[in-house]
Amino acid sequence: MTLVVSLAPRSVQEMQLSVEEGATASQALRASGLLDAITEAQLQSLELAIWGRQVPGSQVLQADDRLELVRPLLVDPKVARRERFAHQGAKKAGLFKTRRAGGKAGY
Repeated sequence: MTLVVSLAPRSVQEMQLSVEEGATASQALRASGLLDAITEAQLQSLELAIWGRQVPGSQVLQADDRLELVRPLLVDPKVARRERFAHQGAKKAGLFKTRRAGGKAGY
């Protein structure tokens, strides 16, 4: 089983754990020793997930699960993409950067 932790932006730590069959997500987290290294405030802001889907601490782990401790999103990814696109401009990014002469915008 793999445990992945992201405590800060652009910072990801990955560690391999061996836990007993039938162990829960909380038990695996305790077995990793990570709880000793982070503060209570950090722990409260983190969420447990398996392969990107949020799970409770009582979730029983399978053999090839990837347990993740993730921070909550500050901005919806769709909104962030729209803002980046608006900032770059339609003429500089994506499908619209090259346009044939006389063609309509977006084609």
